Amino acid sequence: MSIGRVVVEADGGSRGNPGPAGYGAVVFDAPHDTVLAERWESLGVATNNVAEYRGLIAGLEAAAELGASMVDVRMDSKLVIEQMSGRWKVKHPDMIPLQRSASEIAQRFEQVNYTWIPRAENSHADRLANQAMDAADLGPEVEPASSLLPAAPASALQAPPAAPGWMDVQGAPTRMLLLRHGQTPLSVERRYSGRGNPSLTDVGRAQADGAAKRFAGHGEITAVVSSPLARAQQSAAGAAAALGLPVTVVEGLTETDFGDWEGLTFREAAERDPELHRRWLSDTSVRPPSGESFDEVRERIVGVRNDLTSTYGGATIVVVTHVTPIKMLLQLALDAGPSLLYRLHLDLASLSIADFYPDGGSSVRLVNDTSHL
Repeated sequence: MSIGRVVVEADGGSRGNPGPAGYGAVVFDAPHDTVLAERWESLGVATNNVAEYRGLIAGLEAAAELGASMVDVRMDSKLVIEQMSGRWKVKHPDMIPLQRSASEIAQRFEQVNYTWIPRAENSHADRLANQAMDAADLGPEVEPASSLLPAAPASALQAPPAAPGWMDVQGAPTRMLLLRHGQTPLSVERRYSGRGNPSLTDVGRAQADGAAKRFAGHGEITAVVSSPLARAQQSAAGAAAALGLPVTVVEGLTETDFGDWEGLTFREAAERDPELHRRWLSDTSVRPPSGESFDEVRERIVGVRNDLTSTYGGATIVVVTHVTPIKMLLQLALDAGPSLLYRLHLDLASLSIADFYPDGGSSVRLVNDTSHL
């Protein structure tokens, strides 16, 4: 039985492009004041455009299940809207079957209109897509990093005597072996874990042991420094013992202060402060309630980098810390923009390597390697 006209709004996204991806779709009645159906799903590793198309397909299928006869599709993806309207050609091989599937579903309706809208007007579907991406992030469907990047050879852990010949930098770098801490109960439940102080799980301790075995025997490593939080110090202890070194605590390596979102899931934080949470996901100057902005974390990490390169100039050091400080150090080494913070995925107990040269040059040699686990 037909219910007449409905409005479908859909969105999709990928944290990494490709990276952990998901879509959201919502069906409204024609006056746009009643939600008739919602759909959202994690997609594992996919691109933004694939996720956008999957959101459209889910929204159209939901409208068909409701018995709609006419559909007004509203999305903030210019590519999907223009391709479905027939104004742009579909050239990418990944998009062709998705566009075909959406078109086949659209043929079930008497009429389908496609309209581009600004992201701010697509907030409901955007929220659902972010729920899906949150579920995909760190989920079992995400391709292991060890299959994406080659394992670092033993020599990569040691500082080179000088800069590579193609780089216009001078002197031996401070090589930072950036180790993310192991699993905690909050990471199992995918909860914001900032200044709270959970200990490692049994899995987390095993991950720390794997990292320690990787570092063992590398005499070029001269120091192990750690965040003051327990999960980082516990992860650092094994590496320090394997190397016969003490753990030096660096206060500035602590994780972001998530304020009132500490201990909440992505969905719980988004429901508690929907507008603020949405802005926080794209604006590094925005603070969580009673918390710390990413811009403030970056300023802190710049100071840590300067102190470490001054104290350990030309040496190789293990730096055990959290996901945000590691992303910040990689961002500084790459001289990259703030989007890196939202697009880069780092697994628990993963290893990344950055070199910082005395003349201000830098390079990244490895990202998110988990071959020791």
